[in-house]
Amino acid sequence: MLITFEGIEGCGKTTQIGLLGDYLTGKGYSVVKTREPGGTGFGEALRELLLKKGMNVGPLCELLVFMAMRAQHVDEVILPAIKGGKIVLCDRFTDATYAYQGSGRKIDTGIIDTLNNMVTKGIRPNLTILLDIAVEKGLKRRAASSDMDRIEGEKISFHQKVKKAYDSMAQEDPKRFFIVDANLKIEAVHDLIKTKVNNTLKSYGI
Repeated sequence: MLITFEGIEGCGKTTQIGLLGDYLTGKGYSVVKTREPGGTGFGEALRELLLKKGMNVGPLCELLVFMAMRAQHVDEVILPAIKGGKIVLCDRFTDATYAYQGSGRKIDTGIIDTLNNMVTKGIRPNLTILLDIAVEKGLKRRAASSDMDRIEGEKISFHQKVKKAYDSMAQEDPKRFFIVDANLKIEAVHDLIKTKVNNTLKSYGI
C-alpha cells in the first residue's frame, strides 16, 4: 500500500508522517517512511544540489532531475516495499510534480504525464492525504523552522499556484484525496489521519 502526503510548504507533512508511522508500527504493520525529492542515496545527493539556494536551474531541467530521482526511488524503495506487503508513507510523490512543475513552473502536463507513466511503472497512491493551509501561514511556519531552500524561497505567487493546483486535483479525485485542515492542533490532525488510514486499510482487507 502506498500512502502519500501532499501540501504546500509548512503544512506539517513531515510531522504527520512521523506520527502515523509510529502509530502503524505500534499496531504491528511493517512501515517504510520515505520522501521526494530524495528517498535513496542517489536521490538525496541530487536533492541537496537541486534545492541549493542560488542554484540556477531551468524548469525543464528541474523536472527531469525530479523524474530521475523518482525512477530510482520507485525501483529501489517503493516497488520492493509494496511487493513485500509493507505500507509506504511517502512525503510527496507524483501529485507534487503537477503542482510545482506543472502549475508553478508552467510545464505542459502532457509532458509530466508521459514521464510519470515511465518512471512510476503504473504505481499510484492508494490514499493521498492533503494537508490544507493558507500559503501565507505555511510559509511563515516554514521560515520559522530553518533556512528555506531554492524552491521554498520562491515568490508567494508561485506557492499560490501550487496550492491552487493541489485544490483542483483533490476536487477532481475525491476518492483518493483526503483533505485535512492543517490549522488544527498536531494531535487533532493526527487523529483525523489515523481514522482515515484505518478505514482505508480495512477497505483493502489489510
